[in-house]
Amino acid sequence: MGEELEEPAYDVLQHYGNFELRRYASSIQARVQTTGSGRRPSVGGFRRIAGYIFGGNQDRTSIAMTAPVETWAEEGREWMAFTMPSAYTLETLPLPVDGGVLLTECEGRDVAVLSFSGRFHQSKSQKLGERLKAMVVEQGLTPIQEPILAVYDGPMTLPFKRRNEMLLPVERVSIG
Repeated sequence: MGEELEEPAYDVLQHYGNFELRRYASSIQARVQTTGSGRRPSVGGFRRIAGYIFGGNQDRTSIAMTAPVETWAEEGREWMAFTMPSAYTLETLPLPVDGGVLLTECEGRDVAVLSFSGRFHQSKSQKLGERLKAMVVEQGLTPIQEPILAVYDGPMTLPFKRRNEMLLPVERVSIG
C-alpha cells in the first residue's frame, strides 16, 4: 500500500515468546458478510467496503483507508472488516449506500497476536490459528472467538515484506 495508514490503537500487555497479548481500544468497523472463504469471496468483500470508503455512502465523501483488513468466520458465516479512522464516531460516519455494509461499534478487547510474513491462504491461516489457540491455552488464557486474519499490506507488496497477523480475542486479563 506504500502510504502510512492508521492502525487500531492498542497497548502491549505481555510478550509470550511467539506471540503477544494486546489490549485494543474501542473502534468502529465497516463490515460485510462474504459468500465463502478463499480469494474470490474476499475480493468481493474488499470491493464492497472499499466502495463505501471511496464515496459509496450517502454523503459521497471519501474516508481514509486504514490497516489491517480483517477476515474471520463466525457462526458459519465469513466476514471482512476495515476499522474506520479514529476521528469518526458512529454518528459522524456517513451511512453506506450498500445495505450489506454494516457499521459496527467494537468494544475494547484483549487479543493474542501471532505475526507472520509472506503469502496467506486458507490452510496456512487455519494452521496458524490452531497454533495460536494452543499457545494461548497453554499460557492460561481463554479464547472467546475464532481466530481473525489481519492483513496489513496489499497484493503488490513482495511476499517477504508482507505483514500479517493472526488475532485471537481472549477473556479480558486483569493487570496487576
